Amino acid sequence: MTAPFSNSYDDAQRSRSYDTLEFPGTYYLAYRDLPAIFGEHVRGVRAVDFGCGTGRSTRFLRELGYQPIGVDISAAMLAKARARDASGDYRLVVDGETDDLPAGEADLIFAGFTFDNVPTRERKVALFTALRRLLAAEGRLVMLGSTPEIYLHEWASFSTKDFPLNRTARCGDLVQTIMLDVDDRRPVDDILWTDDAYRDVFASAGLRVRDVRHPLGRPDEPYAWVSETTVAPWVIYVLAP
Repeated sequence: MTAPFSNSYDDAQRSRSYDTLEFPGTYYLAYRDLPAIFGEHVRGVRAVDFGCGTGRSTRFLRELGYQPIGVDISAAMLAKARARDASGDYRLVVDGETDDLPAGEADLIFAGFTFDNVPTRERKVALFTALRRLLAAEGRLVMLGSTPEIYLHEWASFSTKDFPLNRTARCGDLVQTIMLDVDDRRPVDDILWTDDAYRDVFASAGLRVRDVRHPLGRPDEPYAWVSETTVAPWVIYVLAP
């Protein structure tokens, strides 16, 4: 890696700032197409929100009619989730372990940006293998993540211009962004991961790719897009056992 990595979200100050974030700007594109994708690929309502943070995506799933369990490694994030959503089911998973969750029952596992913060191939494979164990026979794992291109451009919700090392980063290297929609402007550390590398991880974990989407912004949408209409900041993988 180009610099020491730390999980930027396992932090009380970050959790306070992130708690106020819903779906602005570039984040809107991350979630815009998910209801249609779920409708096309998912049968059933039992869901796990893996890496739920402050509960934004868990609440999103419930509003779509799912019955989600939100899990995260950050106690600070989960405290915010429970405070905002007292009726929700939020669980702390130490080091991402999922042994306490029911095996073979999840119709949908959603992982929104979770794997941007997982630093090694071995750890990614282990986590995806554990998540596959939770899926029902016809269940689907939907992973939303950052494309390599997000670290090279300016966006409605992110800036990367202050991080020249992003330009030479290779798969597995640390990359950094500044989030523009929150008060906390400290750099966010992510791990660069390519499409080929993700497909290798999925195959090693016993998962197959059923669909891939790269959402782009549209001119008629009410946002001041910067790069979003021509470069996809996000990738959405639909995975099956």
